[in-house]
Amino acid sequence: MPLDLSNYRFNLDNSFRRLPRHFYSYCPTQSAPSPTLVCFNEQLVSELGLDFSCANQGELSALFSADPGTHMIHTMAQAYAGHQFGHLSLLGDGRAHLLGEHVTDQGLRYDIQFKGSGKTPYSRGGDGQAALGPMLREMLVSEAMYHLGIPTSRSLAVATTGQTVFRDRVLPGAVLTRVASSHIRIGTFEYAALTQAPGDLKALLDYTLKRHYPDCLSASNPALAFLDVVMKKQIALMVAWMRVGFIHGVMNTDNCMVSGETLDYGPCAFLDAYHPNTVFSAIDSQGRYAFSQQSHCAKWNCVRLAETLLPLIDSSIDKACHRVEAVIRDFDHQYQSQWLDMMLAKIGCDGRQDDDQSLVDDLLSWMADHQADYTQTFYHLTLSRGQQNLNLLKPSLRSWYQRWQKRLILNQYNQAQSNQMMQTYNPCLIPRNHILDQALHAANEGDTKPWHDFYQAIQSPYDYKSPQPHYQQPPLPHERIHTTFCGT
Repeated sequence: MPLDLSNYRFNLDNSFRRLPRHFYSYCPTQSAPSPTLVCFNEQLVSELGLDFSCANQGELSALFSADPGTHMIHTMAQAYAGHQFGHLSLLGDGRAHLLGEHVTDQGLRYDIQFKGSGKTPYSRGGDGQAALGPMLREMLVSEAMYHLGIPTSRSLAVATTGQTVFRDRVLPGAVLTRVASSHIRIGTFEYAALTQAPGDLKALLDYTLKRHYPDCLSASNPALAFLDVVMKKQIALMVAWMRVGFIHGVMNTDNCMVSGETLDYGPCAFLDAYHPNTVFSAIDSQGRYAFSQQSHCAKWNCVRLAETLLPLIDSSIDKACHRVEAVIRDFDHQYQSQWLDMMLAKIGCDGRQDDDQSLVDDLLSWMADHQADYTQTFYHLTLSRGQQNLNLLKPSLRSWYQRWQKRLILNQYNQAQSNQMMQTYNPCLIPRNHILDQALHAANEGDTKPWHDFYQAIQSPYDYKSPQPHYQQPPLPHERIHTTFCGT
């Protein structure tokens, strides 16, 4: 029997369907013969103003497994293109369905999307389904990113469907309910440019500005203002990723949100031992999206966006290119400046001094040479800043430590403020790859307790007063995860 979603305070709209028809396809979700709710994000429910207090477990399981009999809404899949590892393709939601846009009491608009919910016209031969492990991975890591203070899509629930999916082995099928401010990607603009239908690109730009950047509508050149703000969002996002040692792994333009949120947690991972060229993703054999390359890839993606906007920036392509180049040219400077400010904050330094760049570079070089754990190094520096205890540090780092102490004397902040800044920038714990891998293996065997315990832990990543040693410790040599997979 269909559920009345308004009983749960859903206030659904679908403004995206006001775009030209070929930007999306109506298609039903796949039935879920025996759904079971695995996890449910109570905090996000509250933030969205939803209320499931009147729903029983069966209703929740059916709703969040995307069973079409529960919602009776014309779900749709979005069309987009994308440069995947540098090669442009026509794509689209191959296993995702948009339920609609929930509008909160405050007027905020969020996409509610099912992932793993069945075939669409864009499935390209895929089965449209998702396995339980990758969906639990996305829910835990996306929520960890949220609590780490990094812009991200979020996860409302994961439910199994009662069906099995076939990957390298038979796995339980599952659906993730994803929440994002929208799913408009750079790849969406590439799709509009490829269609070459009159007015499509302008319609998409106008829609995006109204939804995300209304201030750009009054700019002298809205398209150029849009490019500039998207570039700034990408720079801020890359700096945030670098702060916590996050490696996305698949920074294709179809995974690059114009809102500046992190999307798609397939082969992502966090640094353990620091090295700038670290790669985890099994499909990134050339290291295109290595840790140190992420800002370069973000810039490359912004250039692809700029190419689509040229006709809207100036009727003369030469003049449009000149104006675009003036914006893109500043990417490296803005990124490097923000990155250095962030790294200085991680070591408790405010302002800028002449030797700051070398102080940071020398620390990172030491970390790479000694295979130092990224998170733990900054965690222990934070502790030593507060306690002035050299015994907390490796002997080979003590000469750098002395330089650091001299630099701290130049701060305008007092020691308490410096300590607080370090605690704000340096998490105690991250979603350790080996712990998450163990939790997902257990979940596939029917034991979700390790996953739920870890999910609770990652919601307090900056709690210096209540250490959680089990989740904080780097992996032992035999526990290290060297390769991650997207799970499609």
